[in-house]
Amino acid sequence: MPPLLAVATANAASGRDRRGVVDAASWGRWATAAAALGVDVLAVQEVDHLLPRSGAVDQTAALAETLRGDGPPWHARFAAAVHGTPGSASTFRPAGDDAHDRPGEPSYGVALLSRHPVTHWRELRLGPSRVRLPVPLPPGAGRRVLWVPDEPRVAVAAVVATPTREVSVVTTHLSFSPLRARDQLREVVRWCSDLPRPLLLLGDLNLPGRLVVGPAGMAPALREPTHPAPRPRVQLDHVLVDDPAGAVAVTAAATRRVADSDHLAVRVVLAGA
Repeated sequence: MPPLLAVATANAASGRDRRGVVDAASWGRWATAAAALGVDVLAVQEVDHLLPRSGAVDQTAALAETLRGDGPPWHARFAAAVHGTPGSASTFRPAGDDAHDRPGEPSYGVALLSRHPVTHWRELRLGPSRVRLPVPLPPGAGRRVLWVPDEPRVAVAAVVATPTREVSVVTTHLSFSPLRARDQLREVVRWCSDLPRPLLLLGDLNLPGRLVVGPAGMAPALREPTHPAPRPRVQLDHVLVDDPAGAVAVTAAATRRVADSDHLAVRVVLAGA
């Protein structure tokens, strides 16, 4: 099989550096490191869009320019999960289905970028929820469970026209609650069931590999820890392949450090007939 597509998924943590600073310079360093992955399609989670905390930068557009270099423009889409700054229910509100029609709204979400033309875009919003988290108490006192609000989530899909075939690519960033993330993963899989195959699902799924394969029904391209960087212990970042016709094959897969993110990126190379 000849080379077809190189893809990667990376949680950018909004470009925060090791001091926790987010600004145009730190995002520029992250974008330069991401461009060094040398891929045709890049999925990014934890992306800021015009947020004051990161210098009001359109991080997706800035990343697209870095990926472009001296070549033709990349095709890019930012999908907002929330408007405003995440972290507190008082600083953000859920993005609606019209979020893409409001490009001037400061937001936070995910992005998908492709060197090849995109023939179709699609977005799915996964509504806000409350999740149960165990809270440790002093020794001998057991533990208690609190209901904690979780921010809304979003998925974005693209049908990418490579020189030889169409490939569907989906990215998302799921809930920090494993039970909620598992349900969201099933919802994303149902949502993209009518997209052309082969299909790649990339993202920070906030689930270890053993909890991903069943709900997704897809083959993992790589099983390797990705979080927390630089010495990861668990895999939260995944590239999954749905290819019932056997049209593609994984020829290389590895994790990579990208600037100061606390997640390793997953880079996968595919060959196709």
